[in-house]
Amino acid sequence: MAGVSERTKVFSESMIRRMTRYANQFNAVNLSQGFPDFDPPSELQEALKTVASQGPHQYAITWGAPNFRVALARKQGRFMGIPIDPESNIVVTCGSTEAMMTAMMSVINPGDKVVVFSPFYENYGADAVLTGAEPIYVPLKPPQFDFDRKVLRAAFEKRPKALILCNPGNPTGKVFSRDELLEIAALAAEFDVWVITDEVYEHIVYPPNKHTYFASLPGMFDRTISCSSLSKTYSITGWRLGYIIAPLKVIEAARKVHDFLTVGAPAPLQEAAVTALLFPDKYYDELQALYLRKKDLFLEILDSVGLKYTVPQGAYYVMVDISEFQFDSDIDFCEWMIREVGVAAVPGSSFFREDIRHLIRFHFAKKEETLQEAGKRLLKLRGKSVSERLRHR
Repeated sequence: MAGVSERTKVFSESMIRRMTRYANQFNAVNLSQGFPDFDPPSELQEALKTVASQGPHQYAITWGAPNFRVALARKQGRFMGIPIDPESNIVVTCGSTEAMMTAMMSVINPGDKVVVFSPFYENYGADAVLTGAEPIYVPLKPPQFDFDRKVLRAAFEKRPKALILCNPGNPTGKVFSRDELLEIAALAAEFDVWVITDEVYEHIVYPPNKHTYFASLPGMFDRTISCSSLSKTYSITGWRLGYIIAPLKVIEAARKVHDFLTVGAPAPLQEAAVTALLFPDKYYDELQALYLRKKDLFLEILDSVGLKYTVPQGAYYVMVDISEFQFDSDIDFCEWMIREVGVAAVPGSSFFREDIRHLIRFHFAKKEETLQEAGKRLLKLRGKSVSERLRHR
């Protein structure tokens, strides 16, 4: 019988989604896959009800409904501080996952090199494989996950076609400083490299840290492909509405790639989401305050359990050190924790190119009562079952 493609043999299924399925099996509190357990804004829900009865229900223009692109251009232009043309600078995609894949396929040829910071969101590795790219991994050094300037320059000297930049970072919660971004920008200009950004957590940043849009840096719009989505900002991860913002020559290529990947993002959801794109700045201030409270609560919970962690600067993830539990495999630890403790996390090794197996990732985009319940269960890590397990190793 004919076999499957060779490219599918060199990457695995999503560890994040695997942990969610395992959590569901054991009724664990799911702090692995990053989606909220609370509703989106009520105005957005009401808009969806209206669209359900009035439409549209048929295809929108392939690269995005005009009113959605106009609203998105205004909103992003306001926050990015640069003019965005809804006709020539935007492609609407099925989530930021498709946005990243479309961006890669629009500028990468098989055999091209791509710089990827490690740790990285697991999709980036698969994106590189599927586009035939060769990743050049640049480590981010814990606990602050900074990069070594000399190592980064050495990566650029290998003549990559693009660099992938996740900011704020998943899984680390790192927010790149303006100085760090300017250094990346200088290298991108010197070596003529595209910068493909994943900025889905752009509005979830904790003071005193500030998010700087890479495309807003001097001279960078023309070499930046900005990818994001509405998923995290409006708590609608299931709506799958993402987008690319880029210069015209990239958009012309991305439209073709997107057209034959998915045809278009859901028309009814684009129509309803215009309501969210018109929210005033107050909404984003309240969103930041909401997640700041959740972060502080969850870090207090980790402190009460006695777990070591790196304080996130943005996004809604926290990396936790599990060295003390003496597991050889972080995957085994996460599966054991789901079964015996009732809380799900993601093994850190799924994010690292390096052989790192002592970190796991929790997320805290949950109701306060959900986080409190997770905290009660995590106290089992200090209980008899763990002590007995360690004695028998």
